[in-house]
Amino acid sequence: MAESLQQLILDTLDAQSTIQDTRLLTIPGQSVPAASHEDQITILGALNSLLSREMIIYETHETSSHALTPEGSQIVAEGSHESRVWAALPAKGEGSPLTPMQLKKQVGDETAKVGQGRAFKNGWIGKEGDGLVKLVATIQDTTQNDLKEIVSTGTLKAGEKILADLRKRKLITQRKGQWFTVRKGSNFSTSTAKPETDLTVDMLTSGAWKTSTFKKYNFDAEGASIDGGALHPLLKVREEIRNIFLEMGFAEMPTSSFVESGFWCFDALFVPQQHPARDLQDTFYLSDPKEALPPEPEYYKRVSTVHEHGGFGSTGYRAPWQHEESSKLLLRTHTTASSAHMLYKLAAKCRGDKVESDEAEFAHGSSTVDGTDDGFKPAKLFSIDRVFRNETMDATHLAEFHQVEGVVADRNLTLADLIGFMRVFFKKMGIEKVRFKPAYNPYTEPSLEIFAFHPMLDRWVEVGNSGMFRPEMLEPMGFPKDVRVHGWGLSLERPTMIRYGINNIRTLVGHKVSIEGIENSPAVMF
Repeated sequence: MAESLQQLILDTLDAQSTIQDTRLLTIPGQSVPAASHEDQITILGALNSLLSREMIIYETHETSSHALTPEGSQIVAEGSHESRVWAALPAKGEGSPLTPMQLKKQVGDETAKVGQGRAFKNGWIGKEGDGLVKLVATIQDTTQNDLKEIVSTGTLKAGEKILADLRKRKLITQRKGQWFTVRKGSNFSTSTAKPETDLTVDMLTSGAWKTSTFKKYNFDAEGASIDGGALHPLLKVREEIRNIFLEMGFAEMPTSSFVESGFWCFDALFVPQQHPARDLQDTFYLSDPKEALPPEPEYYKRVSTVHEHGGFGSTGYRAPWQHEESSKLLLRTHTTASSAHMLYKLAAKCRGDKVESDEAEFAHGSSTVDGTDDGFKPAKLFSIDRVFRNETMDATHLAEFHQVEGVVADRNLTLADLIGFMRVFFKKMGIEKVRFKPAYNPYTEPSLEIFAFHPMLDRWVEVGNSGMFRPEMLEPMGFPKDVRVHGWGLSLERPTMIRYGINNIRTLVGHKVSIEGIENSPAVMF
């Protein structure tokens, strides 16, 4: 039918030069003019096909009409609710009045409910005792007459006010329509043969290309979109932070051990065995296997001794040491457990252990400035990986999240060095206004909370935690007394949420993440 309709349009234009109103056309296969909205949509498809070949041009004219709802159609057939209520009642003084319950049984609940009010308003009915009666002998059912006019014309001569009332009563619906005026285009022809879109080998061989008509190429058309993978916003922010660390000369720590022992996650960091963070309410413990392999015996003894009895200038915690607590397997609560592994490895030469060259792994070949040869070499290490905590999930907390961590080890470092480094690090992230607040951590002293000014929120927000690792942690590993280690950490999710304007972490990570949002998220810029 599409080709026959196109041919009809071209033949009509050839005979009349212009088609003033496409509603006067009769679509092939039909017997009446194409006055309906659906017919005009069919004609529009044919017009667009001819327009793409520049055979015609057309103008669009908008129309507005109304159609009846099922309730409106019922009123046209049976009369309005108010007229049916009036017809069911006896005339005043000519019979027993009908009670509201009797009226409902006779005309139905909906008709009685709607019709009574409008009939009272029109003065058609009234009360007599406990019942209802007619007050007038004849009525004019205006609602039914208006709907009949809409059926035949699509509108009302009475005007928009009555139409609005009928729409409010849900008796009619408004419909938008269109029709077209058509004229000849620059390539007008009565032939509907489609132009060729490809130059083929057969056409070149036979010479048919010489007489063929080719469709013009649209060089402004956009190509078909190609669906491909997209990086999650967390990965974009992670890569940006990782590049900042590498730019500042850091080496990346291996952090593939999601499962750690209580020894490396807590004891080696000088976290007391009675600390609340080690409770089941805060940490995920493994049920099978339950216990870890023992660490190096001499180091284990030094750590347990400094906890229970003190040492290295400390009085310790003066609490009984429990081997069972130290050997428990758990999902790591922070990547500082990995930092402890790496610091212990860094101190191997200081302890006198024989190890292979670790310059590339730890410090990019850096060495102590004063030339002291006690086996220690400065190091700058970082990691970005997942940690797990038994927390109640809400808009800002998950049981699994990412931690960004960094450590700097060198001789005679001070708190001023840590603050200065933090300012440089956050400046590279685009955070200029940074301030620090004293805090407490079991394994760092002094400790600092890091706050940054958030211009969108117009307030200071906590962005990280930092401090200098305690001698009770470092000296049992074998580090010389003058070696100091800076440590700091921040979550990856918080800066990502700030960067992308996300206020609920569950829309960033988890089953509520929008795939479309990931594909359309811009590149991160710190």
